[in-house]
Amino acid sequence: MNVQQRPGYQVYQKNKYETASPHRLILMLYDGALTNLNRARQALDSGQKQQAHQYIQKAQDIVFELLACLNEEQGGEIAQNLKRLYLYVIEQLVRANIRKKSDMLTESEDILRQLRGAWEQIGKEVGYGAV
Repeated sequence: MNVQQRPGYQVYQKNKYETASPHRLILMLYDGALTNLNRARQALDSGQKQQAHQYIQKAQDIVFELLACLNEEQGGEIAQNLKRLYLYVIEQLVRANIRKKSDMLTESEDILRQLRGAWEQIGKEVGYGAV
């Protein structure tokens, strides 16, 4: 039985998400998307196209979740700009998945990494304890 299948680990993981602040949850989504893109890149580089497909789809799902978290009424222009960026990232991921080229993931990774960094900085500035 590996660590992820142990009951204690599963309870820890569940509690980590259930007790996180909304700000921390967004950071976790960014981290999940970036982790899956990294795994997709590794899979593509080693010729494992089916695994890469799954990782890219997971990253897409996470970006769709980020999109769903936007509040365009309260967020105004910032939320609209984020929406456009998320839709662009999703479009790029679809293209990368179709063509199965790891270098096509770079732009999406860069965008998500920059957004994650900005979100983390916002948390530090307003005292959410993002790190």
